[in-house]
Amino acid sequence: MPAAKGRFITLEGVDGAGKSVHLPWIAHWLQAPGREVLVTREPGGTPLAEKLRTLVLAEAMDPLSETLVMFAARADHVARTIQPALARGAWVLCDRFTDSTCAYQGAGKRVPQTLILRLARYVHPDLQPDRTLLFDCSFEVSRQRLQATGRDLDRFERETREFFDRVRAGYRRLAAAEPERIRVIDAAQPLEHVRAQVRAALADLGGR
Repeated sequence: MPAAKGRFITLEGVDGAGKSVHLPWIAHWLQAPGREVLVTREPGGTPLAEKLRTLVLAEAMDPLSETLVMFAARADHVARTIQPALARGAWVLCDRFTDSTCAYQGAGKRVPQTLILRLARYVHPDLQPDRTLLFDCSFEVSRQRLQATGRDLDRFERETREFFDRVRAGYRRLAAAEPERIRVIDAAQPLEHVRAQVRAALADLGGR
């Protein structure tokens, strides 16, 4: 008997929106019926991609170089982690994917979207998230949450408000263009309200 169809779910949003807070709960919620859930992230998810993650979060680079590094990491991640998991019927829960590149490098740093989409078609031509949860919040909420962590922020988290606004607007344009795939989550709401939005956004995929 062939394996059950895997699902590819991505989490997106500005830094500080709370993706990392909600991701473990989402994974546990999806695992409850007994299915395999693979949690991964971008950039990262393989030994090579994790090395590239360290590089891109720490080292300043021009926007084009940054975009190419992101896709180099993504190519290895898709081939070695995401596709094999989906092929065996697992649900893959990924913290960021190509929508992040469109929002951060495209809208935020003005890399042409045509180039980003061309790279995406080459790196993962047959792979698109079944559902994307876009965690959305204001700049003020984002800054407050990042400062509350008490850790050193990476170079993306230290960006200006103007950059934040461009990234957030880029995400909103993506959501408006693909409302069936991308579900906007009001991440400024209390924890249980956010979780209720997540459950509703995944219900039609057979999440539970």
